[in-house]
Parts: sequence; C-alpha cells; structure tokens
Amino acid sequence: MKNLKKYKVILWDFDGVILDSMPVRELGFRKVLESYPKDAVEKLIQFHHRNGGWSRYVKFRYFFEKILEVPVKQEMIDELCGEFSVIMLELLSSKDLLINDSLDFIKKNSSFQEMHIVSGSDQIELRKLCHQLEIAHHFKSISGSPTPKTELVNNLLKILPFESSELVLIGDSKNDLEAANLNGIDFIGYNNMDLQMENEYIHSFSK
Repeated sequence: MKNLKKYKVILWDFDGVILDSMPVRELGFRKVLESYPKDAVEKLIQFHHRNGGWSRYVKFRYFFEKILEVPVKQEMIDELCGEFSVIMLELLSSKDLLINDSLDFIKKNSSFQEMHIVSGSDQIELRKLCHQLEIAHHFKSISGSPTPKTELVNNLLKILPFESSELVLIGDSKNDLEAANLNGIDFIGYNNMDLQMENEYIHSFSK
C-alpha cells in the first residue's frame, strides 16, 4: 500500500468509506419508489449497488429512461430526490453508522493533511449530515451531487495549490476509481474487495 503520509491532500468518498450508509440508501430508493412495479425497483437496486459512487439524480433518471423506458421531466427527478433526502437526513444522522476505522485516521491527520469529501450524495444533504454527525470540521470542503464526481475532483485540482501527484482519492467503487484516473491522481480502494486486485488497497487504516 502507498504511504498515505506522502500526500498533502486526501479526497474521500463518503458512502461506504466514512459512513456505513448503503443499506439505508437502498431502503430510501424502495420507499420513494414503492408505488412502482417491484421488479423494476429491484433492477434499480441492482444498478444502485453496481454504481455506488453515482448520484441519485443519475439513478432515478436511469430508472425511468432505461428500466421503465418512459420519458421523465427534471421536475420529477428533483421531486423524488427531495423525498429521498428527507428520508436520508432522518435515518443517516446516527453516529453509530460512522466507520470508525477511517474516521479515526481522519481525526488524527486532518491537522497535517488537507481532507476533502467528494461524494455522489446530494451536496446540501451531505453537508447537513456532516454537521449533524459533528465531523464537518475535519474537512476543508464537502462537495456532492448533482455535480458528477469526476467534475468535483477536477474543480478541486483547479483551485488547490498542489500538484496532482500530491493528491489521492480513497473510495469504495469503480466510479471513484474512474474519477481519480480521469483526473490523473492516485486512487486507493477501501471497503470493497473487488477493488483490491488491480489497485492499491487499504484493508484497515489501523494497520
């Protein structure tokens, strides 16, 4: 594994890396889409698990256009995302869901290395959650959807006074890996064994 101390900036995915939120996210999709055919919702859940780093905006649009094969207006997507966010803020604000393995590392090193969150979660909801969980102060910035993760990383590269070689992205999905590769920064996988075969990988920060 690469020595994390060599990086001046660490970019963190949120879901599955800092917060164990995937089961709750799945429940949110089921609740918001409970009036739609169950087989179609199951296909969305499968898509959700395959693309953990993508935003709910993309997933809801995929549900209508690719699974149901019907047109959908942006107003409908925004409405569903709003309903989803209400559920998430209610269910994800428990500190019991925090992943202490990664969070302990963040707490110990945020004074020495810049920490940023780049997430597929809704940005407004994400910032509220981080404040409710009392972890926001560890991060220089907290960014999320609807801006795609690749663009979020690129935006940071434009404003941070560091070379790309001084940044690393830690994530648990192939979408995180893609965002790092497209922006020319290092990537380290975490909390998803499928990522360890071809990439640098962290089994535990405590080790």
